[in-house]
Amino acid sequence: MPINITMPALSPTMEEGNLAKWLVKEGDKVAPGDVIAEIETDKATMEVEAVDEGTVAKIVVPAGTEGVKVNAVIAVLAGEGEDAGAAAKTQSPAPMSASTAAGSGKPTQEGALASSFPQKGNGQSTSERQSLPPSGVPAISPSNGEISQSPNGARAFASPLARRIAKEAGIDLSAVQGSGPHGRIVKADVEAAASGGVQPAARAPMHAPAAQPAAPAVAKTSDEAVLKLFEEGSYELVPHDNMRKTIARRLVEAKSTIPHFYLTLDCELDALLKLRSDLNAAAPIKKTDNGEQPAYKLSVNDMIIKAMALALMEVPDANASWTESATVKHRHADVGVAVSIPGGLITPIVRKAEQKTLSVISNEMKDLAARARNRKLKPEEYQGGTTAVSNLGMFGIKDFSAVINPPHATILAVGAGEQRPVVRNGEIKVATIMSVTLSTDHRVVDGALGAELLGAFKRIVENPFAMLV
Repeated sequence: MPINITMPALSPTMEEGNLAKWLVKEGDKVAPGDVIAEIETDKATMEVEAVDEGTVAKIVVPAGTEGVKVNAVIAVLAGEGEDAGAAAKTQSPAPMSASTAAGSGKPTQEGALASSFPQKGNGQSTSERQSLPPSGVPAISPSNGEISQSPNGARAFASPLARRIAKEAGIDLSAVQGSGPHGRIVKADVEAAASGGVQPAARAPMHAPAAQPAAPAVAKTSDEAVLKLFEEGSYELVPHDNMRKTIARRLVEAKSTIPHFYLTLDCELDALLKLRSDLNAAAPIKKTDNGEQPAYKLSVNDMIIKAMALALMEVPDANASWTESATVKHRHADVGVAVSIPGGLITPIVRKAEQKTLSVISNEMKDLAARARNRKLKPEEYQGGTTAVSNLGMFGIKDFSAVINPPHATILAVGAGEQRPVVRNGEIKVATIMSVTLSTDHRVVDGALGAELLGAFKRIVENPFAMLV
């Protein structure tokens, strides 16, 4: 029987992705674990592994296709002893989104303008949209998606290979404790449960937050109306990619639902700059493929990450996230760092930053930033976190206010360090001053608590030896 290969959900929130590249062709034989394709999500490019063994009978979605929905069939495998040609004929092409049709050069019903400037929507017919659940997210079947639902209604996030093994062994995934990123169930978890080597852990029931009243409808100016304001031929249309759409959606959500307030103060940097210089000068030399190089080279931003993490440990009530039913208080400071990449930005996360040395933070950030710019980060490397740092000081920006990135309750906007006059003991002196602004979610962190957090950050920055203890 032919085996459908579907667009995988590479993260719990993924709804669609771009099929960047096929690493196999029709007629190739594949085995479980073979890398068969590269998928682009809004933030990263990830490899997709085969789950079943067989021969690639048909590639349904060609390389370069954009906006492929999760669970859409992208290829067909012929099983052992099965005729590949016959298997290929059993599958019709998967439906494409409007942006996919435009990207493939096929005309759409909306006409030339819609092809160049895609409208909001998923490109599905009325009947297809009616088959979706009320949230508008495609239903994920246990046999194709990464989220399985057991007979008792519990949901389990598992890899495709883990789901297949669990199905063959008759194991209920909702009773298995995942050891992968964000509790994802992987092959080893299922095998351990099947052998009895690990006692399956019962999952706590998931309680959905209370339903929120629908936001009032906001009138939207149509694309056509906007374009009429400009002379024809005086502009070009650049369709939004998945990253830009996601950034826009999350920023609108953040500013619409999070009651922001802002706190600003100045920090003196001279002691921190001297410590940074001394530590860099003392860095041991190591041999690399590019010759001898220092084992680390600290930046001001590395020290700001550490200072923010330590400040959150001093003021643990501010290290929190908001949910409708409870405040989530975090035990560690997982600091996201805004990194500019072509077409947008991403916030890779330094996990447990309060426990790491400055040299470890520095080298980890260099690696994360390099892979972020190449869109090679894994979802667990940029999803989550307890706070974030956005530094525009290197661009000469004196101060600014950043938008909170849920589920964070705070984000620190860092300006440039510059020499300014300060008054000490009635005398004017010159010091290197950096302005920082803390954006805060008022549902979780009140004004006094936010001020306490920012005050702790200032003390650590101005007395930086605390970062070495």
